[in-house]
Amino acid sequence: MKAYLDLVQHVFDHGENKDDRTGTGTLSVFGYQSRYDLREGFPIVTTKKVLFSAVVRELLWFLRGSTNIHDDLTRHTPIWNAWADENGELGPIYGYQWRYWEKFIWDKQKEQYRKEKVDQIRQVLEMIKTQPASRRLLVSAWNVADIDRMALPPCHAFFQFYVIGEYLDCQLYQRSADIALGVPFNISSYALLLTMVANECGLMPRFFVHTLGDAHVYSNHIDGLKIQLQRQPHPSPTLRISNKSVLDIKFDDIELLNYQHDAFIKFSIAV
Repeated sequence: MKAYLDLVQHVFDHGENKDDRTGTGTLSVFGYQSRYDLREGFPIVTTKKVLFSAVVRELLWFLRGSTNIHDDLTRHTPIWNAWADENGELGPIYGYQWRYWEKFIWDKQKEQYRKEKVDQIRQVLEMIKTQPASRRLLVSAWNVADIDRMALPPCHAFFQFYVIGEYLDCQLYQRSADIALGVPFNISSYALLLTMVANECGLMPRFFVHTLGDAHVYSNHIDGLKIQLQRQPHPSPTLRISNKSVLDIKFDDIELLNYQHDAFIKFSIAV
């Protein structure tokens, strides 16, 4: 996971002071790309402990199309609690857009629009299997019409798959990247998703490409990241997943083996 430390160092070397929505203040750069080769092991940050169980629970929660923190998958994943309303609802965030993107179709007979739902995950799985050369293997969470209804507009806005020979790659565009807290989670989450999709489609997961828009370090995260930069990365662990379709995989079907890491570093969430 040297690529992650390279990102941190790049922001320290080239970042500029920038105000932000939370009022915390950041050191920020615009436009950065990292590449992680899953053939070399599962990409998870090792210079601090990343709670992989929370990564798994959140991703499965998204894939279910859930938008409420009281869903059973979030019992040990309080990541979204700070943004939820009094009923635990977050609005049509990631999972809703992935599975239930709203589409309006004109009904000629009734002379009115009817609402249907688009399941982007099922669509992209089918396209990878039947149209692997397509350049339209995309899933988007950035639904302009729904932004005001979301507790937090999507940071990881859309992702694209790429099939070449026996390999499957995935590139994520992330408009806003909290390097200390969010990015380690995002790397492992999308590497996990890439592996799940590759398994279902009979392909081998290869590159996860992480493209960042506003890549920033919050001012109160600087000291913790400096500690990480003094640590040496450990060997990458191995991921083991049951041979099931993406939408059938459960928490117990996923296991991370031989994850060696340094001590946990606490970073405060900027809300």
